[in-house]
Amino acid sequence: MQIRELKIPDSYEITPKQFGDDRGVFLEWYRFDRLEEAIGHPLDVAQANTSVSKRGVVRGIHFADVPPSQAKYVTATRGTVMDFVIDIRLGSPTFGQWDSVLLDDVDRRAIYISEGLGHCFVALTDDATVSYLVTSSFNAEREHGINPLDPEVGLDFGIDADSLLLSPKDTDAPSLAEAAAAGALPDWTAARDYYDSLNAKA
Repeated sequence: MQIRELKIPDSYEITPKQFGDDRGVFLEWYRFDRLEEAIGHPLDVAQANTSVSKRGVVRGIHFADVPPSQAKYVTATRGTVMDFVIDIRLGSPTFGQWDSVLLDDVDRRAIYISEGLGHCFVALTDDATVSYLVTSSFNAEREHGINPLDPEVGLDFGIDADSLLLSPKDTDAPSLAEAAAAGALPDWTAARDYYDSLNAKA
């Protein structure tokens, strides 16, 4: 398993080693000890989610209040998605920037997204199946969104805009600037302090 930090601090690409033969393939898609080495603390899994999406479906940009927010470990078990991590932490040196990882059922990569970061993906195939390990259960009052089509963020979905399918919840979400003006975004220093508190418990 190889773990590489992305250009957004506190997010990582995980590439598993696959073992194939005439029966099929075996891999470790999650190793708590290897991830802990990279992020400094264990992933305290509280909930596991799965979504199935048509080609062109966009889910996100989603985030939750810090603390405790919700760290995510995400992989695609069928099909292909482009998964995005967006730095929405006010005061971060990479605020407003994003990075992406192609998740599919060929390379079987995963992405780890720390608390306070924005998360979004677009399905590039039909029946794209995405599974998430998350560190806190869903709490609607603490969940927020940013419009994934916000030109200030500028996500590159890699497919024609007319093919994109979004929920009203996501299209009605504020822009990054509007969320910042409303005081809805996480703070870089507060997020770092929270990571340090998790590391201290390790």
